[in-house]
Amino acid sequence: MKNDEWLTPPHVLKALGAFDLDPCAPIKRPWEMAAQHYTAQDNGLQQPWSGRVWLNPPYGAEAAKWLARLAAHGAGVALIFARTETEMFFEHVWSKASALLFLKGRLHFHFVDGTRAPANGGAPSVLIAYGAADAEILKSCGLLGAYVPLATQQTQGDD
Repeated sequence: MKNDEWLTPPHVLKALGAFDLDPCAPIKRPWEMAAQHYTAQDNGLQQPWSGRVWLNPPYGAEAAKWLARLAAHGAGVALIFARTETEMFFEHVWSKASALLFLKGRLHFHFVDGTRAPANGGAPSVLIAYGAADAEILKSCGLLGAYVPLATQQTQGDD
């Protein structure tokens, strides 16, 4: 089962509510992440985005492109490793996101057949909200962790 596709645990998606689009969906998936999906075959970065977006991007250097697109879109939640010191985090999260939820413990992602990976993801994870509505969802979703509102969310509409 060697694969670069790792699925978000279903309890995380359930806690966050319905999404309109998942632009990084696996081709074969045991559950739906959103009402509409783009897979690697569709190249979700090149497709139109609308509504509330769920983003579990390819990890590594590719993630920055996806976070930039979600930040520009302005409505949705991303899941990445909580590597807060990286250039990507400074450029696309600290300066553009509305809120963060640092998840308690380490997630166990799932294989594309739906089975839970035996080992955790190997690093702590963070949910990143873009837009005030998604910041509120992170704040009240019930997932264990530390909620952090960001200045970008607090100053929206204060001009």
